[in-house]
Amino acid sequence: MRVLSRQLAQWLLVLGLAVAPAVMAADVPRIAVASSLQFALTEIAKDFHNASGRQVILNMGSSGNFRRQIDQGAPFELFLSANEGYVQALHEAGKTRDAGVRYARGRLVWLQRKGLEEGREGEERPDSQMKEQSSSNAPLAAVKAAVQAWQADGSRARFALANPEHAPYGVAARQALAHEGLWDTSQPLQVQGENVAQAARFALSADTRGGLVAYSLACSPSLAGKSRYVLIPEAWHAPLHQRMALLPGAGETAEAFYAYLQSPPARQVFRDYGFAVPASDAP
Repeated sequence: MRVLSRQLAQWLLVLGLAVAPAVMAADVPRIAVASSLQFALTEIAKDFHNASGRQVILNMGSSGNFRRQIDQGAPFELFLSANEGYVQALHEAGKTRDAGVRYARGRLVWLQRKGLEEGREGEERPDSQMKEQSSSNAPLAAVKAAVQAWQADGSRARFALANPEHAPYGVAARQALAHEGLWDTSQPLQVQGENVAQAARFALSADTRGGLVAYSLACSPSLAGKSRYVLIPEAWHAPLHQRMALLPGAGETAEAFYAYLQSPPARQVFRDYGFAVPASDAP
């Protein structure tokens, strides 16, 4: 996934993003980042720093909470949301410089730790039948089995998701469960994370059977060695269009990072983490 610093530096020069060291030292912006971007943005920010010498502070969390904080005046300079509706609402309220740009479309997956066979309740078993695609498995088989066990004898095999009140991937999880008629019946079994990154940690704990989380997290090297995933069909939930926008107080480094996020090297990192990337001239 690494991109050569020489290529990044050349791209920054094309954008005209070189500034004096004194300016860089005084300009370290706080960036509000949806937690589905935890691994992708960390990599991109490191590449950006290696090529330009500039630093950014990445604050990870749920998009809905960031939307509220920005509306209340939190000192962020750039907002990367997992739900473009939050950016659009802030723009309508005069809280962003402009409408921003759509930078990616995410996917939802069922994630579970290795050693659990998909769809079985209770015991750990070899997971040789678990596939990294949805075509050969019922994506929510584990949830269906857990609900059936709960209804039959009251046993609780819990699963994780992000809080749908403020986390876009939680909203998508709720929609996917509702599509399969499982939202209401599965609520006693749900463990909700404050954001999708926390939900992924819950999904891989010994206390759950798995969880509905962002594909971008499942793609990360740190999770790939200890987990399995199944893609959830996109037709089961609203599209996870992700949008970013500069905020009114953005300085030169935030502007540079915003431009860099739209560059070919950064777009490739998004792809590496499972995101679909829109055309470079998309609004």
